[in-house]
Amino acid sequence: MGKQSYPLAQVLQVKQKRVEDAEVVVKECIRALEKEQEILEQKKAERDKVKQHYQDKLSQLRALMDEGTTSPKIQSTKAYLKIVQEKIVIEEKKVADQQKVVEAAEKKLEEARADLKRKQQEVDKFMEHRKSWTKEMLKEEQIIEGREQDDLGETVFLSRRHKNKQLEK
Repeated sequence: MGKQSYPLAQVLQVKQKRVEDAEVVVKECIRALEKEQEILEQKKAERDKVKQHYQDKLSQLRALMDEGTTSPKIQSTKAYLKIVQEKIVIEEKKVADQQKVVEAAEKKLEEARADLKRKQQEVDKFMEHRKSWTKEMLKEEQIIEGREQDDLGETVFLSRRHKNKQLEK
């Protein structure tokens, strides 16, 4: 009996292709997450820069008040501080929004990894099935070969016996 090919080979190939595709998706998700994290860091740096500017202006206002400067100068500095506070709120919102984007990218990556794991497990099951199928086929081939050897041996025996009987006559 000749070598038989695994009957589910095409299904296994499709499953392996899906695993490869899922690996690509995971890599893309990782790159996207890294990009979003870089953007988050930039937004945090911008926010921190605005906060530092606010602190600098606040220190400047205190210094003006200690000097005993004119009231309009103090009023204009206070008004400017309110504008900077509003900018801080805007920058905080940008950071919070970007944090949500990062969290969404993390979730997408987790889902992609779970999908990859599930697909890899399917391939592993098929590989195990293929091993057991191959063992079973080998056993069957050995049984068939054993029968063929028995048949061949019996045929040789009967042929010799028949020749011996012919010679005795």
